Amino acid sequence: MALTGRTALLAALGSLPVGIWDAGWTGILAVNAPLAVACACDYALAAPVRRLGLTRSGDTSVRLGQSADVTLTVTNPSRRPLRARIRDAWPPSSWQPGTETAASRHRVTVPPGERRRLTTRLRPTRRGDRLADRVTIRSYGPLGLVSRQGTHKVPWTVRVLPPFTSRKHLPSRLARLRELDGRTSVLTRGEGTEFDSLREYVPGDDTRSIDWRATARQSAVAVRTWRPERDRHILLVLDTGRTSAGRVGDAPRLDAAMDAALLLAALASRAGDRVGLLAYDRRVRASVQGRAAGDLLPSLVNAMATLEAELVETDARGLAATALRTAPRRSLIVLLTTLDAAPVEEGLLPVLPQLTQRHTVLVAAVADPHVARMAGARGTVEAVYEAAAAARARTERQRTAEQLRRHGVTVVDATPDDLAPALADAYLALKAAGRL
Repeated sequence: MALTGRTALLAALGSLPVGIWDAGWTGILAVNAPLAVACACDYALAAPVRRLGLTRSGDTSVRLGQSADVTLTVTNPSRRPLRARIRDAWPPSSWQPGTETAASRHRVTVPPGERRRLTTRLRPTRRGDRLADRVTIRSYGPLGLVSRQGTHKVPWTVRVLPPFTSRKHLPSRLARLRELDGRTSVLTRGEGTEFDSLREYVPGDDTRSIDWRATARQSAVAVRTWRPERDRHILLVLDTGRTSAGRVGDAPRLDAAMDAALLLAALASRAGDRVGLLAYDRRVRASVQGRAAGDLLPSLVNAMATLEAELVETDARGLAATALRTAPRRSLIVLLTTLDAAPVEEGLLPVLPQLTQRHTVLVAAVADPHVARMAGARGTVEAVYEAAAAARARTERQRTAEQLRRHGVTVVDATPDDLAPALADAYLALKAAGRL
């Protein structure tokens, strides 16, 4: 039994002697007989906590930055009405800072034999699984002098998915894809290497596309149209080693890499290509293979949701071997990793020939926009030193990228906001050039 502030106030106003009853009850019990009787009656009339029935329902997944509603149903099987305060506890990252108290605490009155639903609105601040903690219930008597308190375990999991903020770039890239595919009215022929159809020549067409045999059979000049190759294989490889844990702005590099991978996957699946995912550092952290176009994005975001950067050095040899086993046919391997000199020169470059011999390789890396701001700093001695450090860092990064290009690798190096559209453009350029 827990005494409320109202009971303490009554004891104080009456200048009553007080003592502590420690025989399984907690709190301060007034020695005054009338107050003691009132407290005992109030306790007896409070609904028991252990007999309550609690169940959950509601959202099981939510995108980072959005809200999820989880409903807690409280059933009162006793003959006494339940007057209670309820705390529905979740991990701290389930809410924006400062909003947990208002979101997780509820007041409820449940008549005997009835039930009530309480909705807890979560707004997670991190990806991953959020597991419900204990439900703490404090049941009050009709006088509000004392209360019963207990806890219940009511399991529930809400999976927080990547936000996919780069989705806004998808329509413009799909429009470019339609141009490559020859489905829009343009003066140049659809690019690619697979023959699509014949149409009448218009000024501006490439004369090399004229089909002279078809022209001889009709009165107008006919040209061949082309479309990009379809049914190609693309393997997205996320490096989840220590370099992906570095924060750029408010988020780790891994989150920006995931966002870019999702945009590329959405674009490639619309282009008729098959897309797979491999997350690796010293072992496989996630793998998605053989999904149909309609099921691809849900599978990818679900696999990415629980990924976290591991503070270990990525095993480049193991990564290359796993990628080769995962992509036995010729594929485009998109490696989302770092352009830091040491990991590339000591880890990636020695195993790169194994990948480029059989596959087309594209390396995408997240650049820190703060370095660009440092490079333009002037006015003080500290700013000049920062500019010099930034210039040196950018030079080393460009040298590393050039080393990769000499091995036939396409390199995309962009800030978190620009990485996803830049990677999509690189994919379209490879497709237009017939290199997939």
